[in-house]
Amino acid sequence: MKNNGSMILLATAILVLLAQSCVQKAYKKTVRYRLVTPTGKSIKVVSIRGSDKPLSWNADLALRPIIADSVYEVDVTYVTGYNFTEVKFLVDGEFELKDQSNRPVQFGASDTTLYTATFNQLP
Repeated sequence: MKNNGSMILLATAILVLLAQSCVQKAYKKTVRYRLVTPTGKSIKVVSIRGSDKPLSWNADLALRPIIADSVYEVDVTYVTGYNFTEVKFLVDGEFELKDQSNRPVQFGASDTTLYTATFNQLP
């Protein structure tokens, strides 16, 4: 019986080690989102939504005006094991790129990535 207990202990230890090796390492990645909006229109609110926390598709995160009615920015820090995310911008509650894919955002090699976009225009 003592041998059977040792086997169970060994099997448990192996399972614990295997479970730990399956965990993907997470990194802090910051993206500075910069949005250029069409000129000539008075804008009240510019925001962003996305697929990964701290963003979500159900709540807006406001961008701050850098140049009123023209350029807006926000910094978003992700804790992720992935090297990309997806986002869409909103101007006064209106989603951009209707019926089109989300914007893919590739994290850079450094801790901070600058992502510049023009509302309703793909690169």
